[in-house]
Amino acid sequence: MAKFKKKKSKPTLESDDSKKESVTEKPVDIPETEKSEPVPETPSTDPPISEAAKSEKDRKLSKLFWMRIALAILAGTAATFIFEDIEGEERRWTSIAFMIILFIGSIIVAKQMKMQLPSSDRKKIVTQALGSYVFLYLFTWILTNTIVNAGSVTSGIPSLLP
Repeated sequence: MAKFKKKKSKPTLESDDSKKESVTEKPVDIPETEKSEPVPETPSTDPPISEAAKSEKDRKLSKLFWMRIALAILAGTAATFIFEDIEGEERRWTSIAFMIILFIGSIIVAKQMKMQLPSSDRKKIVTQALGSYVFLYLFTWILTNTIVNAGSVTSGIPSLLP
């Protein structure tokens, strides 16, 4: 369906017009409207969060983040020494299982922190610092394992360490 534009030009007056109205435009006073915020299409069912509650939530999420970072570094270092007696492929899988168990433990600790999160942010307890935790754990575990076992490997490559 085609849309047509309305004519904006003034009608022409002919001498045969019986009404003889003058075409003058009167200015129309249009009151200024208040600037309003855009209304979301679906209203949120969560109650509005005050600034104090938001800063408290951010502080607890930050605390959880740094707790998991420290846990990853400590657990990666500890895994090198705890699983030293296990040889081969079992050491790798045991260390990964240890990492997962500690992460689940950190989720339990995070739930004990009683963070007041909206229902849309409940997954932040699990996802906060998940990637950092995994990669720092693996990095620390590999680094400490390499440092501890650097002298015992004879690969033919000269070592810089005495």
